[in-house]
Amino acid sequence: MILDDIIQKTALRSPEPAPRGMTNNCPLSLKEAITSVQGRHAVIAEIKFSSPSRGMIRERTNPGKIAEEYRKGGCVALSVLTEPDFFGGRAEDIAAVKDAVSLPVLRKDFIIDMCQIEETKALGADAVLLIAGLLEERLCDFVSAAYAAGLEPLVEVHTPDEVTMALASGAEIIGINNRDLRTMQVMPETTAALAGSIRDAGRLVVSMSGIGGQEDIRRLSSHADAFLVGTALMSAEDPRTVLEEFVCA
Repeated sequence: MILDDIIQKTALRSPEPAPRGMTNNCPLSLKEAITSVQGRHAVIAEIKFSSPSRGMIRERTNPGKIAEEYRKGGCVALSVLTEPDFFGGRAEDIAAVKDAVSLPVLRKDFIIDMCQIEETKALGADAVLLIAGLLEERLCDFVSAAYAAGLEPLVEVHTPDEVTMALASGAEIIGINNRDLRTMQVMPETTAALAGSIRDAGRLVVSMSGIGGQEDIRRLSSHADAFLVGTALMSAEDPRTVLEEFVCA
């Protein structure tokens, strides 16, 4: 399976040294960025150049320039894919984005080792993606480590059991992935099915994957506090205009 290949490659990667001079003494809050939105939709715009399901999405260009266009389009935060083998990411993309915009940056990767938490902090990210289905019984430890490092964890779930794990971990932001990482199948109804118990627990819901148009935002807006959108933006000729449409849907 693709997921197994990704994890195998991830395990072989060495932690990336932080770019010279990169510090993050005053991290920006992803939670505050989401909750401060009024009169529009909170969109986390993602920078990724390829994916296992789509192959190459966009020719690699300066991530900082993409981030600036996203900022102009009205996103509340940036998600930066740093996985190199399947998503075309680079660890240094985080620094490029942080240099370009003053918005929270979520590092999106396959975090399976504690050293990646410190690496994420050193690279300058404000938040880190933790996948419940990968970490399982280790999730609570990783969430605690992220908070201790000054990072906000966004815990990704896809099933009711993973929701239970995410709530028990204490994470305040929970992302519902409409894509099953094992099969790569997108099931748009997943957000609606899982959001209720998360919101009842007072946590924020981010809907992830399979968001391709304004109608998806409108359909899911009663279930999610924010939306993480990647492929639909990166594959567009004019990502800024498409993002504006999502924000104002």
